[in-house]
Amino acid sequence: MTIILDAMGSDKYPGPEIQAAVTAAEIFGEEIILVGNRELIEPKLKTLNPKNFPVVIEDAPDLVEMGEKPVEAARRKPRNSMAVGLGLIKSGRGQAFVTAGNTGAAMFNGLRTLGRIQGVARPGLTALFPVKGGRCAVVDIGANSECRPEFLLQFAVMGSVYVERVLNKPSPRVGLLSNGEEAGKGNTLTHDTYPLLEKSGLNFIGNVEGKELFGGEADVVVTDGFTGNILLKSSEAVAKLLIDELRTELMSSFPTRLGALLAKPAFKNIKKILDPAETGAAPLLGIDGLVFVGHGRSDSRALVSAIRVARQAVQANLLESLRQAIQDRLALLETLTPAE
Repeated sequence: MTIILDAMGSDKYPGPEIQAAVTAAEIFGEEIILVGNRELIEPKLKTLNPKNFPVVIEDAPDLVEMGEKPVEAARRKPRNSMAVGLGLIKSGRGQAFVTAGNTGAAMFNGLRTLGRIQGVARPGLTALFPVKGGRCAVVDIGANSECRPEFLLQFAVMGSVYVERVLNKPSPRVGLLSNGEEAGKGNTLTHDTYPLLEKSGLNFIGNVEGKELFGGEADVVVTDGFTGNILLKSSEAVAKLLIDELRTELMSSFPTRLGALLAKPAFKNIKKILDPAETGAAPLLGIDGLVFVGHGRSDSRALVSAIRVARQAVQANLLESLRQAIQDRLALLETLTPAE
């Protein structure tokens, strides 16, 4: 297996990517391809990889700056790291692509280079949220701010396959994010999506609010990318606030410091559950290739986690399972959704 890592994606590129590639190559014993500006990468790689673990460089001389619009920049700079890395996937040089770059750029380059899985209208970005008893896949978390009901129906199909294959959960419970549990609650999008999910053949459990999501009552939750992105970032911010405040309170006096020392293993486990770096990256389900997008602020630990998640998807044969699931349901999806 070869994983391709965008060396120019994170806020502090290429340092975290180089360190992650070396660490992942050591852990997994398999090749990692770093895609980016060779002049920037090569000297640092020689320093960080004295044992010559299997890390190679694929030169991508065009650099997309942080302030540039992703679509325009990708068109003007065709040899950017995302385009080159995804080209390697298309040619069969690697099995999955990981980037901590801009989601819009990953979507644009992914669609232009790899295309959609046949029958998919829009790819959806998928995050595994920590919930009671495990994880819940939320689709979409930012790839599509504007959605139609048929998009959410396909998100539900692809999210179910992801949970089945990667989390090993048969017949995953699918929920529709809304502001109330009742079928009549929500906006026009949720009203129109609800009957589609009812007839989809999926294990649809109805509308879910935040309390059901984090209570572990659903395995897949679908929503539009605007709402999903707010949910993701708000959840991460609340988790960080609670950890920071708890740390402050526990260090405020000798008795609380003593209690913190005794409870340190429990706090460490909770922090691990809530830490986004443990997951590392989210898959763009619906692209006809395995594409994973991480936070721009990802450090090397987060990127190693992202590579691990990508490897799991390859091992689970996720892409072929998604293709098959869409094909199996294509006739049903066409009957449920209006023609263009």
